[in-house]
Amino acid sequence: MSTDKFGFFIEDITFNPPSITVVAPWIQQVIQQEDYQLECLNFIFCSDKYLHAINMQYLQHDTLTDVITFDHTETPQTVFGDVYISIERVKDNATTYACGFEQELHTVMAHGVLHLLGYKDKTPQEQANKRVQAQACLSL
Repeated sequence: MSTDKFGFFIEDITFNPPSITVVAPWIQQVIQQEDYQLECLNFIFCSDKYLHAINMQYLQHDTLTDVITFDHTETPQTVFGDVYISIERVKDNATTYACGFEQELHTVMAHGVLHLLGYKDKTPQEQANKRVQAQACLSL
């Protein structure tokens, strides 16, 4: 499994990301299961402050969030995007949901990828469906 289509970047924090050689095959499986092809996928791990600024600038939301996804895809059924993840939110979520940090990080990574696969989470029904899908991703 080639990892050359994946990028892991750190912005505004000190953080050791998960091994790309471990995570890439799992994410690739999630993408292929939905009959999509991977072009390029970047995960940017950052602070609350960094992601809040992105949330304000691009989405006009004055809130903290754990993940923001930008879809750059130009070809149908392909994945080309950036997934920004606040490590501070992931840590807080892990405490809130009484799960390990790594499990919550993988949940948030799956959530971002699911956005790139067309899953929405605006309505309560979409949110519930997305949670089910994210859990299915974790079981792969």
